Amino acid sequence: MSAAAALDEVVVRNAEPILDDIVRRLKGGGLIPYLGPGVLPADAGVPTSYAALAEFFSAKVALPRRARGNPWASAQFIEGRKHRKTLDALMAAAFAEPVAPTPLHEALASCPQIPMIVDSWYDGAMRSAFAQRRNRSAGQGPERAADWGEVQGITRAGIGEFLWFRFYDAEGGEVSAPQDEWRTLLYKPHGGVAPADNYLIADSDYVEVLTEIDIQTPIPEIVRARRTNCGFLFIGCRFDDQMLRLYARQIMKRSKGPYFALVEPDGLTRNELRFFETEAITPLAASPARLAERLTELA
Repeated sequence: MSAAAALDEVVVRNAEPILDDIVRRLKGGGLIPYLGPGVLPADAGVPTSYAALAEFFSAKVALPRRARGNPWASAQFIEGRKHRKTLDALMAAAFAEPVAPTPLHEALASCPQIPMIVDSWYDGAMRSAFAQRRNRSAGQGPERAADWGEVQGITRAGIGEFLWFRFYDAEGGEVSAPQDEWRTLLYKPHGGVAPADNYLIADSDYVEVLTEIDIQTPIPEIVRARRTNCGFLFIGCRFDDQMLRLYARQIMKRSKGPYFALVEPDGLTRNELRFFETEAITPLAASPARLAERLTELA
């Protein structure tokens, strides 16, 4: 079978009817958005792909040929040769520019029925969208500042604690556990620049995580609970690397379904197509911007 035929067999080109169903499921709390770097515009001011992050590392540090183009290997080299603090400082510099929420971030933040949003990139746009929603609602009824919270994966390098993640409230303060009033949970499995500069990026960060992830230890219990009766919608995600596929598979594990992915068909690899088929994910030829429009239109 040709590559074009394989695409036509797997990818739904006429996505509009299914988008309407997806919007209803999102607004009803039955789908969990899973955001990747592709939800950001090219001019966001931060790296918007793993390839761009690898280029950022190469521009800052002289890397061996084997590490160039691979963000995880690049980060491992920097940590090993220059110290973890240098790597963390470079990640903070890469994502220092505040990213304005896109219409999609804003639309998702305006859907309080969504039990959880998974954000797999390091920017703070989703947190900012929640903050903007709070500001808009100030003085317009009951205070909703505490109806969401966040959990981030953390590196275990040098922390001296048996921790896989940390919780943060809407103000950015660390809390010991998720709060009962959190209607929506923001889950950043790889960490993020806000509010506390947590980053999983080096190969060493993932050694223990990938050893334990099959038995779900690194995934917070609240994440496991909230996914149970839901499906997932992958937006702006690529699965052209085995680690990215493994993480997505483990995060959606034991969830109810259904599963969808918004994709740009012509750029998909055979491994990605195989991943969609294996995990029963329906790939749709639709953009994050179009989903944002439909969420707004069907408000």
